[in-house]
Amino acid sequence: MTITTSADGGAAVRGQRLPRTQRRAQLLAAAREVFVSQGYHAAAMDDIADRAGVSKPVLYQHFPSKLDLYLALLDAGVEALVAAVQHALDSTQDNKLRVTATIAAYLEFVDDSDGAFRLVFESDLMNEAAVRERVDRADDACAHLVSRVIAADTGLTGAEAMLLASGLTGLAQTAARHWLRSGGEVPKDLAARLVGGLGWRGISGFPLSHPPQSPV
Repeated sequence: MTITTSADGGAAVRGQRLPRTQRRAQLLAAAREVFVSQGYHAAAMDDIADRAGVSKPVLYQHFPSKLDLYLALLDAGVEALVAAVQHALDSTQDNKLRVTATIAAYLEFVDDSDGAFRLVFESDLMNEAAVRERVDRADDACAHLVSRVIAADTGLTGAEAMLLASGLTGLAQTAARHWLRSGGEVPKDLAARLVGGLGWRGISGFPLSHPPQSPV
């Protein structure tokens, strides 16, 4: 067993045997740090192996190529974002609060210290078909979740609801990325309410297909 020093100065044990799932998680965490800090093209498998404290053959046992490793991270990022949007929509039956909660989900996603959002929103590998497909899938999946609520409440067609939902999720993503670049000058909760208010003023203009009944 050999003790090495990882790129961030921490001690790593090279050659220590770990269960496969634990080793995979370790490799993904190391790869995420390298890809986020260097981008796909500048990152090398040597850098990732060193960061994880393993040999390159061990890394290749789990991920046959750098692209396979990148796609595994991208899949995890897409899954996390879609789950966050689903949770936001499920958190309340009040549609105004749902809009704000969805904005908040995007803000939380970009504010994660691991920087995983950069692989989903700011990939430097968008000319790769497999990457483009996953990024598009993230956008479409989030918009689809929102569109189901819009269609159910307004009676708009699926295509019309999807168009509006894409506008709302695009607003959420753009605002969240600006919020992060600005250093969070506006407190996160207030940012969610401000952008949520903007989105709500637009979407609430579409009448409900089944207005609430007045009490008798």
